[in-house]
Amino acid sequence: MTTGIEYSYFTKARQAGRPVVEDLPKSDFEQYIANYRGKTRVDRLLLIGTTAPLLAPEALRAAVAEAKQGRDVGRYDAVLAAIREILPGDINAVPDSAWVDRTNRQVKAESDRLETELKGYKNNLIKESIRMGYDDLGQHFDRTGDLVNSVKAYGRMRDFCTTASHVVIMSLRLINVSIDQGNWLAVQTNVQKLRSPGQLSTEAQQMTAKLSAAMGLALLASGNFREAAQEFVEADPRMTQARLDDPSDAEAFNEVMTPNDIAVYGGLCALASMDRNELQKQVLENGKFRTYLELEPHIRRAITFFVSSKYSACLNILESYRSDYLLDIHLQRHLGELYFRIRSKAIQQYFIPFSRVSFDALASAFDTDEHTIEQELTSMINRKHLDARIDLVDRVLLSRTANVRSDLHENALRTAKEYERTAHLRILRMEMLNAGLEVSDKGKPGANTALENVGLDPYHGGASTGNWLSEGIGRSLRSGLRG
Repeated sequence: MTTGIEYSYFTKARQAGRPVVEDLPKSDFEQYIANYRGKTRVDRLLLIGTTAPLLAPEALRAAVAEAKQGRDVGRYDAVLAAIREILPGDINAVPDSAWVDRTNRQVKAESDRLETELKGYKNNLIKESIRMGYDDLGQHFDRTGDLVNSVKAYGRMRDFCTTASHVVIMSLRLINVSIDQGNWLAVQTNVQKLRSPGQLSTEAQQMTAKLSAAMGLALLASGNFREAAQEFVEADPRMTQARLDDPSDAEAFNEVMTPNDIAVYGGLCALASMDRNELQKQVLENGKFRTYLELEPHIRRAITFFVSSKYSACLNILESYRSDYLLDIHLQRHLGELYFRIRSKAIQQYFIPFSRVSFDALASAFDTDEHTIEQELTSMINRKHLDARIDLVDRVLLSRTANVRSDLHENALRTAKEYERTAHLRILRMEMLNAGLEVSDKGKPGANTALENVGLDPYHGGASTGNWLSEGIGRSLRSGLRG
């Protein structure tokens, strides 16, 4: 049984400010989703189904089938709730109560079995068995969606890790669970632990691509685009050789992201945060990242156009892939800010050689209309991304020119005052030396020798002694200044 789409869902989503993708993406839907495995495949299908009306039926039905292949009942319920709102008359909108009950029984039976085995291992006091018991329990909780208990199991596993490889396995498990939770601080913490000199084992060095990808993703999620770009562009290219259809391939990281994602995330973050020289040296001439860019040639072309000052061509390429990136689970939330920063940098670079540019010229250069360019310029100036002024009468953008004459006068006055102060201090020092005085720290040996030599007691001289001393220094200074 099939039915039409409930478009009111997407109307409400648009009114709530959530993105709705009306156009079909450039990438093939089936080929795109086949590159992922595990829970991220369900999450990506669900995102596509709730964002793109044209792909919603296919994506949501695939999400239901994928969810029922696992044991995460919570994910199945989330997909079911979405399909009820978007495809209310579809056969998949009817809950599969038999599957839910059977899966819950299996999950409980497996949990009890693993906990019983772990108790036996603890009674035997065999560290390796206890470690493996916690590892099995953590993976079980992870597969069933109980992320809190999964983190607890992996945390208790730490005390029973006896080799560097055990620490690497445990940390990678925690990184994956933390990404699933959206706990980006925990992701960064575990990556840094593996990168620390004490933990930099052979196993950790072999996982550098995964560590760079995880750290870059955490920084991207936190809005630190420049640091995220540096992580992605330095990712070891060994991940590009991974067999994505083989779960046993240690180089594959497609339970989180694919090498294509690294190319896209790294390229967009670099465009948003690096200048043209940095893009040329750190991205285009980077042998490591070039391997990833070959998987997404349009990203390489966009960066090349930006470096060559062909900003309109660069922005047109990015705009043509906007629908694809809005359907990405990690990019969607940041795409607006990334595109704004890239476009702002392009306008800044275009405006540098000019003292004034008309709105018409800017709109023509960036393939838009005057009203849109005016709004963009206003936003850039308000956010201090552009140091310029807008003339709404003549409809031109004016650069802020410095008043060279005023700056010269201010510098001259500042220099004269500094010279006068220096001269005064030098004359003061000469007169004090002529009077046989020495200024030193009170209480240090020899601190009052100069005063005692001229017949003064610094501690018992009283007010008259202080007044005589002040008047003498004053007369000496005045005579020195007149001379």
